[in-house]
Amino acid sequence: MCEADAMPVVRDLRVLLQLRDFRRLLGIRLLSQSADGVYQVALATYVVFSPEKETSAAAIASAMAVLLLPYSLLGPFAGVLLDRWRRRQVLLYGNLLRSGLAVGTAVLVLGQVPAWLFYVSALSVTAVNRFVLAGLSAALPRVVDSQERLVMANSLSPTAGTLAATAGGSLAFIVRLSGPGGTSSDALVVLLGAVLYLIAGLTALLMAPGLLGPDPAALQPRLSAALMSTARGLVAGVRHLLERRDPTVALTAMTLMRFCYGALTVTVLMLCRYAWADTESEGLALLGLAVGVSGAGFFAAAVITPWAVARLAARMPSSQPDGRLSWVMVCAGSAAVLEPGLGLPFEPAPMLIAAFVLGLITQGAKIATDTVVQSAIADDFRGRIFSLYDVLFNVAFVGAAAVAAVILPPDGRSAALLICVALLYAVTAVLVRFHVKHDRQSPKRVDVSRET
Repeated sequence: MCEADAMPVVRDLRVLLQLRDFRRLLGIRLLSQSADGVYQVALATYVVFSPEKETSAAAIASAMAVLLLPYSLLGPFAGVLLDRWRRRQVLLYGNLLRSGLAVGTAVLVLGQVPAWLFYVSALSVTAVNRFVLAGLSAALPRVVDSQERLVMANSLSPTAGTLAATAGGSLAFIVRLSGPGGTSSDALVVLLGAVLYLIAGLTALLMAPGLLGPDPAALQPRLSAALMSTARGLVAGVRHLLERRDPTVALTAMTLMRFCYGALTVTVLMLCRYAWADTESEGLALLGLAVGVSGAGFFAAAVITPWAVARLAARMPSSQPDGRLSWVMVCAGSAAVLEPGLGLPFEPAPMLIAAFVLGLITQGAKIATDTVVQSAIADDFRGRIFSLYDVLFNVAFVGAAAVAAVILPPDGRSAALLICVALLYAVTAVLVRFHVKHDRQSPKRVDVSRET
C-alpha cells in the first residue's frame, strides 16, 4: 500500500477513535467478544479434549447442532424483537444475563451432570449471545459520523471484536493448560468468561439508553404487541432484503463461505485431537496456536480490506457498484486456489499457514458483507436482517459439521472434503462475479438504499 493510499485510511481511523460513543460501543464489543472467546474455548476443551471423552466428528457435529440449531429456528423472530427494544438495553441486560448463566455452567461442569443439562445451560448463553452480536452490528451506524467512514468502522469494530475473541480464547487456553487439570480447569475458564460478561454489561451504562436506536417511533414497549407483529415484521424484513440485490448476494456468498470455514474447523479439531499430538495437552496447545494464527489473519483483513475495496472501486465506472462485492469475489477465489494447496499435505506447518490465509479471507469478506448490508438496509430493519444473517451463519456452520461427520475419518485426514470445500469457494466466487458483471452491464442501476 502506497503512502497516498494509506493516508485516508489512517485519517478515518483517527476520526473514528475520537468519537466518544464509537469508542464506548467498541469497548462493549471487545469485552463481550473476549468473553465469547473464553466461553467457546471452555466448551471446546470440555467437549473435545476431556480425557474421559472419546471425541469423533459426529460428536462435534452433534454438539454444534444442540448449541446452534434451536436458536436458528427462533432467530428471525428475535430480530423482530430486537428492532423494538432499545439496543443499549439489550447490550446491558444481555451481558448481565450471560454472566449469570456462565456461572451456572461452571457449577454444572464441576458437578459432572448429564450432558443434556450441560448443553441446555450452554445453549442459553449462546441464545443471548445472538441478541448481543446483532445489536452491536445494528447499532454501529448510530455512532459513526458519516457513511463514508462506515467501511472503516466495519473494518475496525467487528474485526477488533474477532481479535478480542481470539485473545480471550488464547487466555482461556493458557488458563486451561496451566490449571489443575480436569473439570476444575474447565470450570475456572468458564468463570473467567462470566467476569468478562459482567464488565461488558456494566460498560453499557456509560451510554444513554436511547442512543443506539431504534428511533422511538419504531419502538413497541409492550411485549405482547411486538410478539403479535412478529410474523408480519419477519415477512417485511425478508421482502426488504430481497428487493436489494447487493445485500442478498453478499449474504448468500458469506453463508457459503461460512459453510466452508465450518468444515475446515472440524477438520482442524480432529487433526489436533488425534493426528498431530500424542496427548490431550499437546493437541490443545496446537489448537491454541491455530486460533492465534487465524486471529492474525483477522487483523490483516482489517488493514487490507479498506484499501482493497478502494482500489477495486477505482477500476469501476462511477455509476456502478463499489468494490465491496468485488472484494468478496477475490476472497472466495483466493480461498479456492490456496486452500487445497496448503491443506492437502495434512501437516501442521502448511495448515497453520492456511489458518492465517483463511482467517484473512473470511474476515475480509465479512467486513465487506457487513458494510453492504448496513448501507442498503433501513435502520428499522437492520436488527431483523442481522439476526437473519446470524441464523444463516449458524445453519451453515452446523451443516458443514454434519457433512464433515459423514466424510471425515477418525484422524481428520480427508482429501475429498478439502477438494469439495475448494470447489464451493470457486462456486461462490463465480456467483458474485456474475452479479457484479450483470450490474456493470445494466444500463441503469437500482438504488438499493432507497426506501420501499
